[in-house]
Order: sequence, then structure tokens, then C-alpha cells
Amino acid sequence: METSWPTLLEQIRSCQRCSLHRGIRNKVPGQGNAHARLMIIGEGPGAEENRQGLAFIGPAGQLLTKMLAAINLSRDEVYITNVVKCRPPGNRVPLPEEVNSCLPYLRAQTAMIRPRIVLILGGTALKYLVDEQARITRSRGQWIYRKGVWMMPSYHPSALLRDPSKKREAWVDMQLLRDKLKEVDTEAYSEA
Repeated sequence: METSWPTLLEQIRSCQRCSLHRGIRNKVPGQGNAHARLMIIGEGPGAEENRQGLAFIGPAGQLLTKMLAAINLSRDEVYITNVVKCRPPGNRVPLPEEVNSCLPYLRAQTAMIRPRIVLILGGTALKYLVDEQARITRSRGQWIYRKGVWMMPSYHPSALLRDPSKKREAWVDMQLLRDKLKEVDTEAYSEA
């Protein structure tokens, strides 16, 4: 799917590929730096995201913003999105057919952004982006290199809000992310 940003955003806004579009207030395509070296991908929009049409702005998004700030990154430096662009009813996990309907949009976003690193937040995103059998508790903090992109799964911030005992592991993941960003920046500088 080769396209431009305005075309892709219009395709997402008008999408009716699955039933998730019914009953939502806003599609949530994602936002941030269209040339980001870091792309962050979560599961799907929550209630506040559905209200405002922006990714990761509710309580989990506020925690993500703090996590990024802890490694000296601002939201303006990254691109943040989800595997599905519509909020599932009752905030349930998106169904396979719903995710598969949205994946072409995510692939197009990734192709246009061309990130060096992808931070995968939560088990649902991990399942669809890496391996259906992967589990976040076993895969978090592990680097995966595919098609020239480094990917690392970590806990979704909403999981950290539900279970604060996971914050220590998430902090380790953020430090690994910080170090990998420095590494790819050094590589890019030496190639220039």
C-alpha cells in the first residue's frame, strides 16, 4: 500500500473493514514525528483516545509520556500508534479479524516512517507484530531484529497501572531502549 499521509489518514477515517467503526466517536490513527527513529505500537485506543482521536493520551498515555521523559525523549520525537485504530467495545482485546483489518494501515505507517526502532507495548501488539505464540512476560526486554528494524516488547502502560510491581522491569526495558537509541544514532552518524 504505497500512499501519502493525507491519503492514508483519509483511508483510516473512512474505514469500515470491520465492525469496530460502529459506535466509536473517533478513529485514532496515531500521531507524532512522521520521520521518527522510534515508533511505539500498542493495542488499541481507550476511552479518552476515542473521545479526542489521539493515541495514548489517557492515564496509560500519561504514564508513557513520563516513561519517555525518564530517558530524555519527548512525544514529539516519536510516532505513537496502535494495531487497531478504533476502540473495541468495553475496552476488550481486539479480535483477530479486527486486527487483521487494520494491519495494512499499520504497515503503511511503518513504511512511511521507516523507524530504526519499534517499541511494542503489550501482549496483543506482540502477538500480531512478532509471533502469535509470544508472551509478553517472556519476551519483554528482548531485542528482535527484522528487516533492518530493532523491535523490543515491553509491558503496556495500562498493565503497569494495574500492577505497579511490573514498573521495575519496565524501567529496565526503557534503559535498554535508551541505550539502543544511542547505538543506532552512533551508527547513523558514522554512516553519514
